[in-house]
Amino acid sequence: MTFPVVGMVGGGQLARMTHEAGIPLGIRFKLLSDTPQDSAAQVVSDVVVGDYRDLDTLRDFARGCDVITFDHEHVPTEHLRALEADGIPVRPGPEALVHAQDKGVMRARLDALGIPCPRHRIVSDPADVAAFAAEGEGFPVVLKTVRGGYDGKGVWVVDSEAEAAEPFKAGVPVLAEEKVDFVRELAANVVRSPHGQAVAYPVVESRQVNGVCDTVIAPAPDLDEELALKAEEMALTIAKELGVVGHLAVELFQTRDGRILVNELAMRPHNSGHWSMDGAITSQFANHVRAVLDLPLGDPRPRAKWTVMVNVLGGDYPDMYSAYLHCMARDPQLKIHMYGKDVKPGRKVGHVNTYGDDLDDVLERARHAAGYLRGTITE
Repeated sequence: MTFPVVGMVGGGQLARMTHEAGIPLGIRFKLLSDTPQDSAAQVVSDVVVGDYRDLDTLRDFARGCDVITFDHEHVPTEHLRALEADGIPVRPGPEALVHAQDKGVMRARLDALGIPCPRHRIVSDPADVAAFAAEGEGFPVVLKTVRGGYDGKGVWVVDSEAEAAEPFKAGVPVLAEEKVDFVRELAANVVRSPHGQAVAYPVVESRQVNGVCDTVIAPAPDLDEELALKAEEMALTIAKELGVVGHLAVELFQTRDGRILVNELAMRPHNSGHWSMDGAITSQFANHVRAVLDLPLGDPRPRAKWTVMVNVLGGDYPDMYSAYLHCMARDPQLKIHMYGKDVKPGRKVGHVNTYGDDLDDVLERARHAAGYLRGTITE
């Protein structure tokens, strides 16, 4: 029996770290990448450069793969159905993945399941946005294009009908949502296999800066145990009812009145789970590999009381390698993960993980390392 080949569509850092998790298991990867310079294309030996939006390209790529999975949700749904019709296992499958691709479909399905979400509906024009606002607490209102948005892209917070014109220029449906009065953002990460085994990671706090994840704290501090259990159960229910195979991240709002509401879904390894590479017994990436191959899932429990991840964003200081001496000498327990990307201002080029028993200390160590690598801290 030969070891299986996992076909990964998308060559970003998620594919890179998923490949890394498969190496100790002897799992072979085949990558469909936009360019030879993409993050994962630098480390995977079997790389096909092509357009994932072209069905013939996808079919050629899938030959020789035992299963297809993804590091993004942008492959056209009809292409995934065609691969399944060809007999290629696609995980997550198109009937599940469409809920991460289309926010309108996702909201309708979660409503049907009784999963709490912000008040919402599809709107047709700026006047309809004003009507939606009037139906609730008024402006501001959050507008989202139903497809294509991530890291704050495709999302607008508007304070008037006049400001609501921009989202409609994309020519795709627009979802209006109430602007939730939340205390903080949380994320519940779960992994589910084809035969229905599932595991849940501790619920984490996710802190955003300019719409981009900056810091993740695992587990979320001062989170009521009952609320944490409810979030995990909600994520497991969504994974089961939508037929998710692989990793599912459920991004949540914790409201001031003590509720949790679903914000977004991601059916792939997720930024809010990067802490697990060093802070959990089995990382999100290792469990995603296990799940898509229908192997028994690994233990998701944390190794330390606290683990903190901070993203390393590009700045005006491109030579991050020279900062390693300081960071490693200052904190021998620090874990640095770089993605092989050119440094550009605001671009995610890596992350750092720290862990320990004192949350303030763990936070300070992670923030210092990320800031020094970026060049915003120089001592």
